[in-house]
Amino acid sequence: MVFLWSIVQVGDNNTCMFVVERVARGHRYLYLVESVREGKVVRQRTIKALGRKDALAASGELDRLAASIARHAERSIILSDIDDGKITAHRIGGPLLFGRLWQRLGVDAVLAEVLAGRGFGFDVERAVFVAMLHRLFVSGSDRACTDWMKSYAIDGVEDLALHHFYRAMAWLGEEIEEKAEGALAPRCVKDVIEEKLFDRRRDLFTDLSLVFMDTTSLSFYGAGGDTLGRRGHSKDHRPELAQMILAVVIDAQGRPICTEMVPGNTADVKVLLPIVTRLRTRFGITRSCVVADRGMISADTIAALEKLGMEYILGARERSSSVIRDVVLNDTAPMVPLVLERQAGETQLWVKEVRVGSGKDTQRYIVTLNEAEAKKDKADRQAIIDGLQAQLKKGDKALVGNSAYRRYLKASGKSFEIDLGKLADEARFDGISVLRTNARITPLQAVIRYRDLLQVEALFRVAKASFDTRPIFHQSDAAIRGHVFVSFLALTLAKELTRLCQDKGFQPEWQPLLNDLDRLQQATIEKDGKAITTRTHVTGDVGNVFKAVGIALPANIAEQPAT
Repeated sequence: MVFLWSIVQVGDNNTCMFVVERVARGHRYLYLVESVREGKVVRQRTIKALGRKDALAASGELDRLAASIARHAERSIILSDIDDGKITAHRIGGPLLFGRLWQRLGVDAVLAEVLAGRGFGFDVERAVFVAMLHRLFVSGSDRACTDWMKSYAIDGVEDLALHHFYRAMAWLGEEIEEKAEGALAPRCVKDVIEEKLFDRRRDLFTDLSLVFMDTTSLSFYGAGGDTLGRRGHSKDHRPELAQMILAVVIDAQGRPICTEMVPGNTADVKVLLPIVTRLRTRFGITRSCVVADRGMISADTIAALEKLGMEYILGARERSSSVIRDVVLNDTAPMVPLVLERQAGETQLWVKEVRVGSGKDTQRYIVTLNEAEAKKDKADRQAIIDGLQAQLKKGDKALVGNSAYRRYLKASGKSFEIDLGKLADEARFDGISVLRTNARITPLQAVIRYRDLLQVEALFRVAKASFDTRPIFHQSDAAIRGHVFVSFLALTLAKELTRLCQDKGFQPEWQPLLNDLDRLQQATIEKDGKAITTRTHVTGDVGNVFKAVGIALPANIAEQPAT
């Protein structure tokens, strides 16, 4: 018995009908049968004998039967043709989901407002949206956008060409004011967009009393524009390439606020103050607390922040600060355990507050001890010492060139030996981190806020990995700024999606979600004077994500008169 095809499935999945082929007296016969589940047993009942297969085929009855059934199974036929590559389908998941978020955040309205009076001759908003969507799904350079978008059902992009994307990027990074004295970067179109997007979500309860900032470097394959591309300390580990420094500022809820892009030879310590100063004027900040890592701390920076009346929580350099080495870490007050909710894999944290000086000159430090990090630091150091002892037995003086080894060595005549004093001094820092703050908050609050800085670091990992801002091939500062700003828009939409999903009590994995969105496809065929449109089945978390964002899935199948 051979099953030819399934005709229809009815009821509660306990009953279905199909056509079977049976051989009798040397001929093949077709029967319409019914399969019925009775408890755990499935039984088949013949509903009708259709006749000899060869006779049905010769008379055309078999084709007419198939055509009659097909009229009621257009979706199955279309989906089968999509799988076989006979019909070109377009991906609809990404455009639907992120198109709604684009509108929800008002990005389309803001771009239209900023574009008012500009005659580009093409839809700039659509070009920016496609570039943002491309950055989310496959990333890479803007060169690939034109071919990539043909696989997606995106309204209003039919006439976009490669040069339109280049012009759109250059417009986003276009300078609208000369660089002010002391500023790191000129005011650009993208700055206006950031401010208007923030204004759209501002209400009586919106403020920037707490902001987080971190920096990274982005390398170029090429000169890197007129001023941005410079040699500097490469966090990309590509010192042979020119680079720029990218700073991202987020609010207390982890939502991106703005970006700042400066030449690649700008030290982190010189970035914080100019950006904070711009924040006050751009977003109307009256009171704020800035959280940043140890790379941005200096005596001049702290003095300037205090002069501006701003609060700060800054990571301190434990080893290079004589105040921390000689005073803070020598404080004899006991540490107390921090009472906070620990995530998987975390260990107990211990904390104490140390004040140095008196009156207006008082410096406030928060010292924390992470037990797990202390054990790791000790084990890592011991591994280095074990390797160093093995090398010393060989008399290899060249090991002094190894920075990991050199810090534990001292000269002894014409040879080297392990410096036990340095070992003891280094052990003082095992698992220790120190914060410098003037904020009127408890040590627990300071530690929690500094831990929240990890949100920015996570954003950078997403920007470089998932959204892959690199490689950057643009040749002008304006186009480079626009290219990076598109990644900022992608981060903004991704954060909003994460927030909406968390509000519904779930958190989808990012890459599997993108894969499932790409599997949601739609195709249209014309048949009997009708245009029949159907979509593929929903997989993974797509259904839940659409509900969280407030999107109705397209109908399984829809008909309208053919045009």
